[in-house]
Amino acid sequence: MTSAAWHDRTASSSGVRPVAVSSGRRLAPVVYDLLKDRLLEGEYQAGERLSVESLKAEFGVSKQPVMEALRRLSSEGLVEIIPQVGCRVPVYDGADVGDFFAIFGGTEGAVAGVAAQRCTEAQVDELAAVNAEIRQLVTEADPSARAHRYLVLNRRFHGVVHEMARSAVVTGISRRMWDMSDLLINTSGVPQPLASAVSQRYDDHELIIRALRDRDQAAARRAMEDHIVGTVAIINAEARAAY
Repeated sequence: MTSAAWHDRTASSSGVRPVAVSSGRRLAPVVYDLLKDRLLEGEYQAGERLSVESLKAEFGVSKQPVMEALRRLSSEGLVEIIPQVGCRVPVYDGADVGDFFAIFGGTEGAVAGVAAQRCTEAQVDELAAVNAEIRQLVTEADPSARAHRYLVLNRRFHGVVHEMARSAVVTGISRRMWDMSDLLINTSGVPQPLASAVSQRYDDHELIIRALRDRDQAAARRAMEDHIVGTVAIINAEARAAY
C-alpha cells in the first residue's frame, strides 16, 4: 500500500450523491466512504444522531446501503447503533481517550522502531519533505484551513513511516487506529483541533526523522510514542483556551 493510498481522505463528501459518483460500484461502499470522510473530518460531533431517513434522502438511495454502511462503521467504532433508538456518533469520555492514545502511542512507537531498521535514505528524505510542508502551515492565517491541512499531511507523514516498516498486517491494524484517532480529535469539541500546535508537531516529527536517519530504534520508538500520547495534552490545552 502506498503512502498516498494509506492517508488520502481529502475529497469533500458534502452534497455528493453516491448514485452520481458510484461508476458501477455497489452503493453501500460508496455511502460508507462518504460517511467515514465526514466523521473523520469532524462534520459530525460526539453524540450527534445520524438519521437513516435523512441520509437516504440526501444520497438518493434506499435504506439498505445506508444501513450496511452504518453497520460497517459501527464495527470500526466510528458510529454507535443503539437498538430501538437509532445511530449516533460515539461519545468517549476523557479516560477512554487517554487510554486509547496510550495504547496507540505504544503501537506506533513499535512501528517506528521497526522502520528505523528497514528504512531507506530516500524514504527518510520523503518524510522530511512532508514535514517541510507542515512547517509552512505556520504561516496559514486561517485556523480551520491550518487544522485541516495539518491532519492531511500528518496522515501522509505517518503513512511513509508505515511504508518504511514494510508490514502489511501491522499497517492494516494501525490504519483503523489512525481513523479512531482522527474521530476522537475531531469530535473533541475543540474548534480547529491541533491548529495551535503545528510548530510543536513539526518539532516532534523532526525528532522522529532524526532517529530514523540515525537508524536508532530506541530513539525512534520513544519519539513516536511521545508524539502520539502528547496529542491528548494538546487537545486538553486547546479546550481550556477555547472555553
